[in-house]
Amino acid sequence: MSGDTTFLFTSESVNEGHPDKLCDQVSDAVLDACLEQDPESKVACETATKTNMVMVFGEITTRAKVDYEAVVRKTCRDIGFISDDVGLDADKCKVLVHLEEQSPDIGQGVHGMGTKTLEEIGAGDQGHMFGYATDETPELMPLTHVLATQLGYKLTEVRKNGVCPWLRPDGKTQVTVEYKKDGGAVVPLRVHTILISTQHSPDVSNDKIKEDLMEHVIKPVVPAKYLDDKTIFHLNPSGRFVIGGPHGDAGLTGRKIIIDTYGGWGAHGGGAFSGKDPTKVDRSGAYIARQAAKSVVAAGLARRCLVQVSYAIGVPEPLSVFVDTYGTGTISDSEILAKVKATFDFRPGMMGKALDLKRGGDRYIHTAAYGHFGRNDKPEVFTWEKVLPLKDA
Repeated sequence: MSGDTTFLFTSESVNEGHPDKLCDQVSDAVLDACLEQDPESKVACETATKTNMVMVFGEITTRAKVDYEAVVRKTCRDIGFISDDVGLDADKCKVLVHLEEQSPDIGQGVHGMGTKTLEEIGAGDQGHMFGYATDETPELMPLTHVLATQLGYKLTEVRKNGVCPWLRPDGKTQVTVEYKKDGGAVVPLRVHTILISTQHSPDVSNDKIKEDLMEHVIKPVVPAKYLDDKTIFHLNPSGRFVIGGPHGDAGLTGRKIIIDTYGGWGAHGGGAFSGKDPTKVDRSGAYIARQAAKSVVAAGLARRCLVQVSYAIGVPEPLSVFVDTYGTGTISDSEILAKVKATFDFRPGMMGKALDLKRGGDRYIHTAAYGHFGRNDKPEVFTWEKVLPLKDA
């Protein structure tokens, strides 16, 4: 490490063919299908997968008529799981469906079985959520997380468009960046290490893998200014990764929550996102906390910002809202907190309305791989990325 003033930080990502991410996408595809027909659907859908099997289970109360098996198979097919060779065959695998209705005990407390107004809807559970923003990238996201995520996205792109036909759906990326501290802010200096492990066909050589990853994945994604002759590359370091997907590793919804958020920066309350309707504050609370943190940094009030919000089940108003700018604020954190509370309504029903979270169809599936934050590819999906002008208290 060059000098005492710098430090190394690492973030990882997985692409859409990773078994855990497959599960996130199935859970969100089920949510999309329910909300499309019935925006009031209450959905808590978990997914598990292993060789030749995908199971969806949980609680769903909806007026929608959904062919859950068809949703599962289409999601697997779209990812590229179309034969046993690649780790799962969407058309032949076992699909198990174990879905029940939401507990009436929870329903009466949260939404009064449909009788409560938007203002009165309580949180679907207790818990605490965090939002984070930093000025180190245009997306106001950590550079380590942005690069790891974009490398994974590019891996999938060159697999699906045929540029690298030897690629298979499963894969992981990891990026280490050397930073320096500037007061409470962090400034990326250079990329220290890039790690890519990708599933591949059995007939491709390791040299070809390394050559293609460098040319078609790394160079188009990582800005040249961050790469130097000391940057370390680990490209398929295990030497062989033919068996992948659910065949190589079991998958579960909600097991990639750090990849979904900020790559280890900021903080995390522990709640997963995928498969949950907006009354589940694990999701909606984290979304509005990101919008609040991003709006603070975008307004120039701080260079880094962390926002926490917490809830009790059945209670609309948050128990607490917290802001920390790591000492980078142009005004005090308490003044910023007052502006955040004046600008954002943290009640679950109002968050759902403000961010248009009841819209399904072709919505949440896009969040279920490559991160929920810092995305500008679909503004109608990532509504929480819109910066709001902060009001005075």
